[in-house]
Amino acid sequence: MVADKPLFRDPVFNGAADPVVVYNPARGRWWMFYTNRRASAVDLPGVSWVHGTRIGIAESGDQGAHWSYVGTANVELPPELGGPDATHWAPDIVRGGDGMWHMFLTVVPGIFTDWKHPRHIVHLTSTDLRNWGNASILPLPPKAIDASLARLPDGSWRLWYNNELDHKYTYFADSPDLQHWTDRGLAVAQRGEGPKVFQWRGSWWMIIDLWQGLGVFKSPDALTWTRQPTALLAEPGSGIDDQVMGGHPDVVVSGERAFLFYFTHPGRRGPDAKKDGFEQRRSSIQVTELLPDGEWLRVDRDAPTHIQLRP
Repeated sequence: MVADKPLFRDPVFNGAADPVVVYNPARGRWWMFYTNRRASAVDLPGVSWVHGTRIGIAESGDQGAHWSYVGTANVELPPELGGPDATHWAPDIVRGGDGMWHMFLTVVPGIFTDWKHPRHIVHLTSTDLRNWGNASILPLPPKAIDASLARLPDGSWRLWYNNELDHKYTYFADSPDLQHWTDRGLAVAQRGEGPKVFQWRGSWWMIIDLWQGLGVFKSPDALTWTRQPTALLAEPGSGIDDQVMGGHPDVVVSGERAFLFYFTHPGRRGPDAKKDGFEQRRSSIQVTELLPDGEWLRVDRDAPTHIQLRP
């Protein structure tokens, strides 16, 4: 089926961003988890509009072509992490060998008007993808955000994250079991955020939001990375809500194909691009197919996306 354009808008705050897409076997449907910013609340001071919300959930019953709003993830956090007043950003979700779902969530312990406050990557578990508990803070540098996880060939796990204290470079950590983590330090000395790491076509790939499109890096071993000469989604498309650069991605590998989910700020273009109203704050989720281009990757964001997500 051909995917909607835009793929999804949040019906509550119109601020869907940072998508991550997983298959929910109990529902027999695909679920999209996303950061939800309060774009419609334009009377909020400073950057408090990107604080104060839970992770949104949308659902697709037709292999990713059409999505409907489900609600929010029920995340239980202790008082020291802000409790019910905490801000939830940019999750990644994997299923462990224990059969549990594991979320790695960026948590800001409150609602703030600037970017100067603490944030942590927090590990949570769930049996149903809706209710999350057993929160624990990962032993990473202060102001680590935007987790991306992948299972390595030996069965252990690797987590990449954005280290805001070191130029917003991408760092990584390793774990044998998703519970115990060892920070390994710098992965890629590239300023950006929202790293997404996946395996496809015999290589490891990392895609990073550069705020000028998406940077692509390739590796034979998930350790040594080479940057693609050109960025993806740096040039505006022509579709509805897609006439600006793309940001903070997820990738779903489905058989031999791979699909790139990303978000846009549709109103950040033209003479009003630098204003700070609803049109500049609102965001939409989009999807396009990743295509091989010699040894690298490309997209055609204006082509219809004939999507087929397979569990």
